[in-house]
Amino acid sequence: MIHTLDITISALYITAIFVIGLWAGLKHKNQSKGSSSEAGAYFLAGKTLRWPTIGLALFATNISCVHLVSLAQSGFDTGLLNGNFEWMAAFVLILLALFFAPFYIRSGVSTLPDFLEKRYDRASRDWLAVISVVSAVIVHISFSLLAGGIVLQTLFGVDMYTSVIAISVITAIYTIVGGLTAVVVTESIQTIVLLVGAIIISIAAYYKMGGWEPMVNVLQQTNQLDKLSMMRPHGDASGMPWYAVFLGYPILGIWYWCADQTIVQRVLGAKDENHARIGPLFCGFIKILPVFIFVLPGLFAYTLSQTGRLDISVLQTVTEGETVVNSKGIYTLMITQLLPKGLVGILVAALLSGLMSQISGALNSISTLVSYDLYQRRKPAASDKELIRVGKISAAIALVVSLATLPLLNSYESIFNGLNDIIAHIAPPITCVFLLGIFWEKASAESAKYTLWIGSAVGVIVFTINKLGPESLIGQVPFMVMAFYLFCFCVLIQIIFSRIFPVRHTAASRLLFWKSPFESLQNPGWKGVGNYKTLSVLLACIMCFLFWFFR
Repeated sequence: MIHTLDITISALYITAIFVIGLWAGLKHKNQSKGSSSEAGAYFLAGKTLRWPTIGLALFATNISCVHLVSLAQSGFDTGLLNGNFEWMAAFVLILLALFFAPFYIRSGVSTLPDFLEKRYDRASRDWLAVISVVSAVIVHISFSLLAGGIVLQTLFGVDMYTSVIAISVITAIYTIVGGLTAVVVTESIQTIVLLVGAIIISIAAYYKMGGWEPMVNVLQQTNQLDKLSMMRPHGDASGMPWYAVFLGYPILGIWYWCADQTIVQRVLGAKDENHARIGPLFCGFIKILPVFIFVLPGLFAYTLSQTGRLDISVLQTVTEGETVVNSKGIYTLMITQLLPKGLVGILVAALLSGLMSQISGALNSISTLVSYDLYQRRKPAASDKELIRVGKISAAIALVVSLATLPLLNSYESIFNGLNDIIAHIAPPITCVFLLGIFWEKASAESAKYTLWIGSAVGVIVFTINKLGPESLIGQVPFMVMAFYLFCFCVLIQIIFSRIFPVRHTAASRLLFWKSPFESLQNPGWKGVGNYKTLSVLLACIMCFLFWFFR
């Protein structure tokens, strides 16, 4: 249980975000009244977003309570290994800035399924819309609620479902009322609060341990020096050797950062192409931080527990004479044991920031997808007010469904691995049709449709066999490697069907692929340090150095 002062700080923070979200959304709504598109103002902030807001909002939507809780858990269990998910994202964000964002802005689409229809056909659009809604519910909302519920239950002693329902309702109100403007304004604030909170716990853990060298000495004494390595050899017990990272992450990452509506919606709301390019690159630089402020504290927690300076007895259970640590609660223990009162309230506010920003971003993307890609598709004459109303209703329904899935997802031992395991089976066909659609002129509409259908079906079958079937060869394949295998299968399908059903380009689709990768670099961009080419090279060099240092 935490001190009254900390509870007060947390309550004041929630109230402040609620008021700011409503104010920002209603203010923008009033300004957009009488404009040519009230729906565009609601769902895409009137396409007025600038690069700092886009970058911060991308990061806030990505980093949720799941990351604070589960990355600390992974740091405790396997060291810096899962930091690969954070640093590899920088390379994919460069791809988004260089190759994907220009097409999205030039095509003037409101959703990514809309983009697929222009590049392929309506069947591809419908399928992606449904998959995007499902993934937003499970990946972006349910897992965040699960992580947040675990923390709030441990800290406040409140039933997990009661606490997450309360936070969800508060977030849903300002998101549904205010639209994307409310989302990005609150996300920008929440990103700063989240980063400050994470830095505080990192400094506290570092100080308690006595620095880097004492931590290394403890790891050496316990034969756990491999926890400092991000590149693991073949057969590593983690199931994520170095080749799995380099083969599998791009498949997951391109879907997540370049083809997932929840994330890319911030880019679609950009003021112009330059802002759409620089925003993701800004996010890429921020993504350097999570390894040091989310993963590393978990590793410090491990060494602190080994030296008796962090009491983890409450997480330990004895099974068949063996002591087992349920590390899901390690972040909560760090908060309560390493921080004085007052600072605990700030950390709780940071956790709530991650939870609320993830929920708000996902709800906004769901309402956009349902309104534009499902409802308007069947009722082309629907008014802006009708589209907004449908979006609000769909967001409310999605939240209820997300809450209902929590018991199923709680069965995963590691929240972070469970999240990425699901993504690994969803992403391959979507990554395939986007990559081939943008870089291969001969990718046909029929091939995209069949790739999405067959690839998604095979992904579900493989996932089901792996989870419910007997131990088999499939169960022994790391999920990152399985994602690569499924992607290769999807590429083969799309190439074959593109040969069987040759492409017949429309006036729109003829403009939506790069005739050469270098074509995307023809836009000179801003001058000076803010040039997207300069920033891309700088970010890539920094990430290569970091991977080399922590190899």
